[in-house]
Amino acid sequence: MNDRIVIITGANSGMGLATTVELAKQGATVVMACRSEERGRQALQEAQAASGSDRLELMLCDLGSLSSIRSFAAEFHAKYKRLDVLINNAGVFAVKRVLTKDGFESMIGVNHLGHFLLTLLLLPLLLNAPQGRVVNVSSGASKAGRINLDDPHMSRSYGFWKGYAQSKLANVLFTRELARRLSGTRVTVNCLHPGAVATNIGVDRGTGFGRNLIKMVKPFFLTAEQGADTIVYLASSDEVAQASGEYYYKRRIASNTELSRDEELARRFWAWSEEQVGQTYEWEPVHSGIDDGNGSGSAKL
Repeated sequence: MNDRIVIITGANSGMGLATTVELAKQGATVVMACRSEERGRQALQEAQAASGSDRLELMLCDLGSLSSIRSFAAEFHAKYKRLDVLINNAGVFAVKRVLTKDGFESMIGVNHLGHFLLTLLLLPLLLNAPQGRVVNVSSGASKAGRINLDDPHMSRSYGFWKGYAQSKLANVLFTRELARRLSGTRVTVNCLHPGAVATNIGVDRGTGFGRNLIKMVKPFFLTAEQGADTIVYLASSDEVAQASGEYYYKRRIASNTELSRDEELARRFWAWSEEQVGQTYEWEPVHSGIDDGNGSGSAKL
């Protein structure tokens, strides 16, 4: 990973922090995309100490705010000319229905729509890389997911497990459709189930609700470092340099549901996602300033 530039969302704790430390140890420049400046700075110091790397940077990005995502992307474009790896790791699990700043149900809003917009905005820089990679952290919960395009924000009937499973299926559908659209380019897209990992995803940051439960189950779950293993593998290994559009578990391509492979659903869901975030995707396989003659092109965003 020497000299490669990586963005990790939700890098302030859990698997995001563990991935940050491991990729920094491998020589990558890691941008830690975090919502909270205070928690982000604490995590930055921890990652620097654990990795021994001075190639770590904190940048603020609230995936529950489209304006924050756009500001982050604009700042990153101003600082960097390429992006080698984008790891869409951040996630929320909401027991009660909560809305993002843009009025989205929080789990579909943060876990999918925030990362959807971020990826589209950073796509030109991924195309600038010798071999760009997008890694989406999904979950085995995706197998229980259903996409309800009639009420995706669950305004009529809310269920926290239903909403989480929907958002994780969304990660898989997004992966497959983006991989299809990027076929023939130097950018690959894959997703993964990290296993049952004891993280703070279900802890209410305001009230602390759920923290005691995490402590109780922690001995029976994977550590953050163990959960991050397949993330690091997909971000760095030459073995998966040509793989794209796949769902992984324990470093291997794993099966998922027929619904997760429904191409028509993926296209419809993509169109809905574009409408929600106000951003469209167009790929033109033409020569441009970023083309080196190996099949690159330009993205109009």
